[in-house]
Amino acid sequence: MKAKVCLVGEAAVGKTSMVRRFVLDEFDDRYVTTLGAKVSKKELALEFTVEDRTVHMDMTVWDIMGEKGFRELLKDAYFQGARGILGVCDLTRYSTLKELDDWVTSVFRVVGEIPVVYAVNKHDLKDEVMILYGEKEIGQSAKAFAAPWMYTSAKSGENVESAFRALGEKIAAARSA
Repeated sequence: MKAKVCLVGEAAVGKTSMVRRFVLDEFDDRYVTTLGAKVSKKELALEFTVEDRTVHMDMTVWDIMGEKGFRELLKDAYFQGARGILGVCDLTRYSTLKELDDWVTSVFRVVGEIPVVYAVNKHDLKDEVMILYGEKEIGQSAKAFAAPWMYTSAKSGENVESAFRALGEKIAAARSA
């Protein structure tokens, strides 16, 4: 199975770092703004215990630039053909969670409703958070799109693989339904 997934979210939430951790198992703390989109690939073997089968997925990951002004310009070119969305927000910036609704809605306008997973990134910085938004706010935001969510850290690797796998499983389940 082949699946295009789009990482969406505001600038500097860690989308590129998450892709790098997922695909290469590396982390680089130098910040480089993504221009347009960067495309990466990884093959996954997803186990379905209920159906006792394995689905092999070639996941093409589109790391979309997070500049708000470009969201409307990007939509048709970059969102077309997407089968899943990994919405990424930054635990240290509440505004990035609020903006995820608009990002996900922008993708839905182009491709219809597709599986979504929320990654609340930079969990390694939880002790440095000035205004901590709680699980209630995250849950409410994610629930609007029937999206599971998890804390992630591209730096430590915490739950990065799990977030992509959860999205892959939702995509595979949606396709076989």
